Amino acid sequence: MSAYKLLGALSALGLGIVAAGAHADTIADWTFDSTAPATAGPFSPEVGAGAASGFHASTTTYSAPVGNGSAHSFSSNGWSVGDYYQFRVSTTNLQNVQLSWDQTGSTTGPKDFELQYSVNGTSFSDLLSYSILANSDPNAWSSTGAPKAMFTFTQDLSSLSILDNQSNVYFRLVDRDTTALRGDTVASGGTDRVDNVIITASPVPVPAAIWLLGSGLFGLAGLRRRR
Repeated sequence: MSAYKLLGALSALGLGIVAAGAHADTIADWTFDSTAPATAGPFSPEVGAGAASGFHASTTTYSAPVGNGSAHSFSSNGWSVGDYYQFRVSTTNLQNVQLSWDQTGSTTGPKDFELQYSVNGTSFSDLLSYSILANSDPNAWSSTGAPKAMFTFTQDLSSLSILDNQSNVYFRLVDRDTTALRGDTVASGGTDRVDNVIITASPVPVPAAIWLLGSGLFGLAGLRRRR
């Protein structure tokens, strides 16, 4: 490679560095249409890489009823406090993590949840306490049409730098009490379901020194030409 081609490549690299931080990549997108869960998992996403799974301390039945604008979702009954859905991804060379998901349940299923995160799969930190809406007419999930936005939760996690550039990042949706969606106590047959779980992040920029090196050498080449 000639010196000028090398300098041009370095300059292009510099432009790529600037562009790298300007867009988000999908790490994983679970619609559960291809997996149609009937067990606790783990399940690979339809887009990207990762693992989705469920945990229940007592007997439960996993199923794949209709999703929020898709054919299937990840559903289970037999809920107790501390039971959860978990989603694991890698953020290697990525930063500014974003998370969104759809969630609902039957009127006798759990209403209140906690979003938790971890980078080791053992020690989890609370991030968000939230409540879901019941899947009932006239606002029931359907496989046709656009997803109903009232069931969608979105979290900007870009301020949590601990999630950046990790080989494994875990998110859990944890049942935090015994309150059912209709206001009484969760029943053993009460269900909760999740769908359209999407995790995105943007590439970690290469250190600016490399871009400056490429730009500086390119400028020197131009000066040499004029001379």
